[in-house]
Amino acid sequence: MLLEAQDITKSFGPVQALSGVSLRLKPGSVHAVLGENGAGKSTLMKIISGVYSPTSGTLRVGGEDVDWYRAEQARAAGISTIFQEFILLPNLSVAENLFLGREPRTAFGLIDRARMREESRSILEGVGLDLDPEVLTGSLRVAEQQMVEIAKGVMRDARIFVFDEPTAALGDREAQKLFDLIRRLQSEGKGILYISHRLPELFELCDEVTVLKDGQFAGHFMMKDTNSDELVTTMVGRSLDQLYPPRRPADAAGEPVLELRDVVVEGLSGPVNLTVGRKEIVGLAGLEGQGQIEITRAIYEGHTLVSGEILFEGKAFDHSGPAGGINAGIGLIPEDRKAEGLFLSLSVARNISAGLLPGKGLAAAAPTAKREIAEQVERLRIRLRSVGQSIGELSGGNQQKALLARWLVRGVKLLICEEPTRGVDIGAKSEIYALLRELADSGVPVLVTSRELPELIGLCDRIVVVRDGATVAEFRGAESSEEKIMAAAIEGAHA
Repeated sequence: MLLEAQDITKSFGPVQALSGVSLRLKPGSVHAVLGENGAGKSTLMKIISGVYSPTSGTLRVGGEDVDWYRAEQARAAGISTIFQEFILLPNLSVAENLFLGREPRTAFGLIDRARMREESRSILEGVGLDLDPEVLTGSLRVAEQQMVEIAKGVMRDARIFVFDEPTAALGDREAQKLFDLIRRLQSEGKGILYISHRLPELFELCDEVTVLKDGQFAGHFMMKDTNSDELVTTMVGRSLDQLYPPRRPADAAGEPVLELRDVVVEGLSGPVNLTVGRKEIVGLAGLEGQGQIEITRAIYEGHTLVSGEILFEGKAFDHSGPAGGINAGIGLIPEDRKAEGLFLSLSVARNISAGLLPGKGLAAAAPTAKREIAEQVERLRIRLRSVGQSIGELSGGNQQKALLARWLVRGVKLLICEEPTRGVDIGAKSEIYALLRELADSGVPVLVTSRELPELIGLCDRIVVVRDGATVAEFRGAESSEEKIMAAAIEGAHA
């Protein structure tokens, strides 16, 4: 047995994060660890990775008991962890990030940059990434940064790999490259612990799954002997068919709030033609990097248009910078909430009240802000100790809800959600979907992008397919399918 965790318990003061959790990892096996945010998955992985020591219980690697208290000890024992949150320095090149702290040296003791470039290129090719090793990491797309993070983890000569939500920022193509890499590691006899909230990929990739709930062992299944509904019921106590709220009837979209007419965004072929009705949730679908984000940013930030026009509430909409979009009544939940949406060192209250700026005096509105923040925390069921708690301490789902609360206290007229449930567990996903539907039903339309086609199909009233910045097909949500959407995205025409 490569790894055994037996009766692991972990307490942080009076809070017990894990209680009697056990797990076994075999050589050449991909073992999923499943559970809601707060179920204890990350705590268990950090114990296995040497970040935490267990309060009680036994951890064995290769049949030998281990009692480490530093991540370096776990790495020395052959454990490599690829965390969900990037540990990359944006002002360094890809090669410098890959070799940070272990740079090769020349005979004269200088950093051997030529060797770094050569080896980096080979490492990147190994994960299916065609990148210049000298490009600045901060200039990469989120999906490319995720693949660099994965490359950094797998370049270590480890026997156990821990993948924490590795596909959260990846499109289908990058995800398949990752799966090929994991299968190669598996064929070499490595053991892989795999955390993901995307159930279809667990069935494609994993051999077995351990389910945690409220810090305790909830069940163990062989993937070939279980199904999605059983796993979801074990994890959250309700079935998969309760995940998405009911859609509105096709004739209940309401008058157009947003219209894009023959819009060509700079750098893309275009044109884009779409409308979003007063009570609609509309999705933008397509292959990775086909202009979905550029389109949403053109609406929110006022990116330069080559041609065409944007109408908002029936009037021509021409602005420059996010402040123009915000003041017009448009809110954005970005695809990378930590890099672009949250002030991680500030409290939950300060993050939510940022929605009152610009255009509304925060100091003057302080009593109102305090009351509205409390109302939104209760309405959105944001789980926290207090609104003074650092937002960086919250789970991904609660951080996402706090971003939504920011726009609700402002009273936006249109909400754009890029990857609304990235890195969010099944239970929190269901709550976010219900909140977005409630918002649309109240007359605040929602424009959504997502790398998860089942999410768009289950949530949206209409789905618009994009290819190279041009709208090429449109489907009613209830009549769409992954096959239809992918055919349109690849062929560039209505399937």
